[in-house]
Amino acid sequence: MPTNSKKKTQVTASPARRRELLDTAAEVFAAQGYNATTVRKIADRAGMLAGSLYYHFDSKESMLDEILSTFLDELWQGYDAVLAAGLGPRETIEALVTESFREIDRHRAAVAIYQKESRHLAAQPRFHYLTDSQQKFEKAWLGTLERGVADQVFRPDLDIRLTYRFVRDTVWVAASWYRPGGQHSPEEIARQYLSMVLDGIAVRT
Repeated sequence: MPTNSKKKTQVTASPARRRELLDTAAEVFAAQGYNATTVRKIADRAGMLAGSLYYHFDSKESMLDEILSTFLDELWQGYDAVLAAGLGPRETIEALVTESFREIDRHRAAVAIYQKESRHLAAQPRFHYLTDSQQKFEKAWLGTLERGVADQVFRPDLDIRLTYRFVRDTVWVAASWYRPGGQHSPEEIARQYLSMVLDGIAVRT
């Protein structure tokens, strides 16, 4: 009786090799877009035959699913820890922003894919968790900003939703230019960003 070679290989494949292939796929998806990316393009970048890639993943959709779900699982581990820490509103915003830049450092390509693709992917049943995550994300940030206004930590005239959109977009767009191992650590970038957002850029008189 013949064995299922695909299943066997997926079970025994090196975790490091699997991670390497997913990292390669993420870079191709981020650069070329999900629809324009073929399994052959990913295999070419990985230096292997397209057929060999199917020993590890059954489709490019499976690769994308694992890339995005891994990124979001790690993001929410960090966010949930921040939200459960009982910090004040400003400190919570500072911690969420810092955690966001750390995730960009760890998953830059996945963040770029999420930015470009999540809206249309979320319409597919397999990727419905993207909508759930977005709603949870919005609730966390809006709730913190609202708490800051109520506690008189943030200005009373603050447009909560506009502020949320500004912070969200200006943080995550960093995935388009940030490169791990560069001149600034994610923590330093977060510190500079928070200084501009929370304290402004004009000299105080």
